[in-house]
Amino acid sequence: MKTFSDLFKVKHGYAFKSKFFADEGAHVVLTPGNFHEKGGFKEQEDKRKFYTGDIPQDFILNTGDVIIAMTEQAPGLLGSSAWIPRDGYYLHNQRLGKIIDVNEDEIDLRFLYYLFNTAVVRSQISGSASGTKIRHTAPERIGRVRVAIPAVDEQRRIATILSSYDDLIENNRKRIKLLERAARLLYKEWFVRLRFPGWEGVKVVQSELGSIPATWKVAPLGELCTKIGSGSTPRGGEAAYKEEGVTLVRSQNVYDFAFTMDGLAYIDDEQAADLDGVTLQANDILLNITGASVGRCCMMPSRLLPGRVNQHVMIIRADAAKISPAYILCALNSPARKAQLLSLAQGKGATREALTKSSMEQFKIVLPDEGTWKAFAAKVEPMFELRETLEAQNAALTRARDLLLPRLMCGKVKV
Repeated sequence: MKTFSDLFKVKHGYAFKSKFFADEGAHVVLTPGNFHEKGGFKEQEDKRKFYTGDIPQDFILNTGDVIIAMTEQAPGLLGSSAWIPRDGYYLHNQRLGKIIDVNEDEIDLRFLYYLFNTAVVRSQISGSASGTKIRHTAPERIGRVRVAIPAVDEQRRIATILSSYDDLIENNRKRIKLLERAARLLYKEWFVRLRFPGWEGVKVVQSELGSIPATWKVAPLGELCTKIGSGSTPRGGEAAYKEEGVTLVRSQNVYDFAFTMDGLAYIDDEQAADLDGVTLQANDILLNITGASVGRCCMMPSRLLPGRVNQHVMIIRADAAKISPAYILCALNSPARKAQLLSLAQGKGATREALTKSSMEQFKIVLPDEGTWKAFAAKVEPMFELRETLEAQNAALTRARDLLLPRLMCGKVKV
């Protein structure tokens, strides 16, 4: 058996001052929110904190650095590891640890990255953590973790196998990002710059949402949708969640254009029956309606149906005869409508950011003529379908990797 302190050291991050946080800049401060709960780096483009103050060079991260979440910002994150994907852009803050001074004769860094994401390591880190509501660990506590490890050559073979899964997952993530960018750009070209097919010579008029062709109009979502509404928390709250069953979508699952499986909850059939009024269907749009993530929205993955939503997530179900759900999603995620959503959520005298059923029924978007929105849907809907296929592949690859990981680590599967 070895202790982690025999194999490497953990360096604490820097206490970056909040007064220098900004919406733009050259460096991004990382947080525990940049970790997937089962390991891996999570880019959060909509929640980036840029830093404009003086930066100690020792706390600028580079490609290949391994960092550890030392604050449990969300359940399951404590001890999660991540690779830094980019040179000189991300900053190492005080809630994260960085792996340094690795004893390469004893431990391979890639193997160590995966070792952090095993139950035997996570349970020791969790068991020594301090705090109640938000739990913390520290470099010296991580150093006390005890593990049995194979020879370095075998470690490298194990890491190579697991990395092959992660390489496929990362390649799919890049393709997903390209699809999202293509959808955003097409929406901007057609409905912001008004360079849609046949735009030449079209009469443009002023509307309450800006310039639009005379054949288009502005319409509230209530006229374009068959359902707008949120759910509730099942009886018993989080303690009543199950290991498997009917999916219960919560705000942490919803990002702009992206649904994340991290923290996905499940309820049984009896609990689901109590939430029958918010049963999700294919092509439903999910919208976060409370808290710091208010306004984030994505499409419900069909592979997770049937599902329900809790009280922090709203279902927006387009009337397919009147508008494409893909168009509504792109509209809600456009900069102008997103800013409008956030302003609406903050409201006059509001003590907490929130969007209501009534406010969303009255929320207006530009409604193109039928030929134009159908032409847009014909281009964008296949992108969304391919995106879901890639996400399903990633879910399957992740499951396979996570099943293989403990078996490789304990020697049940020989390499």
